[in-house]
Amino acid sequence: MTRIVIADDQPLARAGLRALLDAEPDLEVVGVAADGLEAIALVEELRPDVACLDIRMPHRDGIEVTRRIAGDGERATPVLILTTFDLDDYVFGALEAGAAGFLLKDAEPQVIVDAVRRVARGDGTIDQSLTRRILTEFAARRRLQPVTAQRADGILTARERDILLLLAQGMSNEEIAAELVVEVSTVKSHLARMLPKLGVRSRLQAVVWAYQNRIVAVGEG
Repeated sequence: MTRIVIADDQPLARAGLRALLDAEPDLEVVGVAADGLEAIALVEELRPDVACLDIRMPHRDGIEVTRRIAGDGERATPVLILTTFDLDDYVFGALEAGAAGFLLKDAEPQVIVDAVRRVARGDGTIDQSLTRRILTEFAARRRLQPVTAQRADGILTARERDILLLLAQGMSNEEIAAELVVEVSTVKSHLARMLPKLGVRSRLQAVVWAYQNRIVAVGEG
């Protein structure tokens, strides 16, 4: 059972998302918060598998909450941002804070349900309507991560580089394992070693890093 905390300052949005997720046999909403501080407290108390956060909330916004709960370590909680706003700065801020996924609230219900499952199992997701624009803009205007593209070949193993390229194509761990004819656990092990090398905290940040450093170009794959 995947345990979820929801944080949104709009009562109708909270109720609707809770009803949507609780209707799934493998998902359970264990806590609901109306502001950022309450969200942080609930996550620290309940240790859910996923936190679904709005961007604009009182006391702490979704980006700050993400920065607090999606940090390094075993106690980190994967975050899915659900918002009505597709402003670039919100998307960039969420990615840089460590969010594992970013969706607009007007996404189809099944897309949201699937996104929660993907984030819970360690697969990042971003709204398809945003992907090309965001990755292009991110690559153009954000400075490179501490590890540069020139150093990547010396830092990443051949297998890690293969996995990074497949991640950039939007593949899940299961799809990568099938493509490379290895076990899913092997893919996860490579990811666990690769992310610290790149100076990133999530697979979604790794994809952004790949575009920033021209490991892969927008439109490839």
